[in-house]
Amino acid sequence: MKPGDPEPPSEPLVHETAMPDEERNEGAWIEAARGGDSKAFRQLVDRHRDRAFGLARRILRSETDAEEVAQDAFVRAWRALPAFRGESRFGTWLHQIVVRLALDRLETLKRRRRREPDAEAATEPAVEGPDHEERLRAMRLDELVTKLNDAQRLAVTLYYHEERSVEEVAKILRIPENTVKTHLSRARAALREAWMRSGEKR
Repeated sequence: MKPGDPEPPSEPLVHETAMPDEERNEGAWIEAARGGDSKAFRQLVDRHRDRAFGLARRILRSETDAEEVAQDAFVRAWRALPAFRGESRFGTWLHQIVVRLALDRLETLKRRRRREPDAEAATEPAVEGPDHEERLRAMRLDELVTKLNDAQRLAVTLYYHEERSVEEVAKILRIPENTVKTHLSRARAALREAWMRSGEKR
């Protein structure tokens, strides 16, 4: 690792249940990549790229920033891979890196916005088509999710959008499972209340 790089995330001590066929292939790619096989690592990138990018985009709400974070996460993973012991799934370990880098980028963007208070936010594209109302509801809910605190928003993103289990969310965020459940419960309550309030204003 180079000076200034973040430390790779620690791995949980409990082994996760593997999916035989897919995990067997991935395990072979990981072992080859740990030995310096860049082609094997490319297989890992191809398999996990979309989900890594999607997670970063939901945290940052910017495709450009999400693309940079996802690319940086794979670079960090490649450098830290020799220390990867396989005690968690590669995807879980990778998402820890993505979340950490995305939160760092988010904080940088917040500081930048505070220095540039007059900067205009990007506008949403026009919504058209037969599912117009459904898209509007999805956009409205997505906007409300962004107003949750960081912990709740990350839990919601990983559990609902990434379809991770409570156990996996806890490992990625490195917090107890009960804390994840608390964040999800409070987030649902906050979203219900915000949804009703926003509906009254329409």
